[in-house]
Amino acid sequence: MSAFDWFALMKAARRNGVRPAEFWQLTPVELSFLLGLGGAAVPLMRKRFDELSQQFPDVLSEEQNGRD
Repeated sequence: MSAFDWFALMKAARRNGVRPAEFWQLTPVELSFLLGLGGAAVPLMRKRFDELSQQFPDVLSEEQNGRD
């Protein structure tokens, strides 16, 4: 048995004006958006990357750095 209820997904798409041929061309992200499921993560921008880099620097211990 399929993990997806394709009939329910197609009905939801139809309620949103999506024709069957268009439905089968949707990506999973597009289908999630259409159904209001969201879930897409916000991309990591440079400013946030720099903040995280300062908060969690890549520092190797002497052992990890190959120094004994």
